[in-house]
Amino acid sequence: MLMSGFAGLMWLLYLAMLVLAVVALVMAAVFRDDAYRAADKQNKGFWLIILGIAVAVNLLVPMLFLQLAGLVATIVFFVDVRPALRQVSGGGGWGRRRGGSSSDGPYGPYNGGR
Repeated sequence: MLMSGFAGLMWLLYLAMLVLAVVALVMAAVFRDDAYRAADKQNKGFWLIILGIAVAVNLLVPMLFLQLAGLVATIVFFVDVRPALRQVSGGGGWGRRRGGSSSDGPYGPYNGGR
């Protein structure tokens, strides 16, 4: 029973790494190529190749070391590259704000207490 629980946990871990890599790959494909240059990051092709390899490794090669290397690349994309790309492209990609200004609060524009 303990081994089947461990195997299920490892399967969920592999699935989570695959889902993260696929989401990062799609997000990397959504941003424009010039946003990568403006953010002073590696080019779009580089990130598509790295994240594509991470997806392929998670799908085809059941070696935890290689999957962890792909997870590191995915985390680097999410933590470093994606925020820089969103900042340069004005919040482009998923989760961007629609309209409004930077002084808008959660319930409308902030007027300084007037």
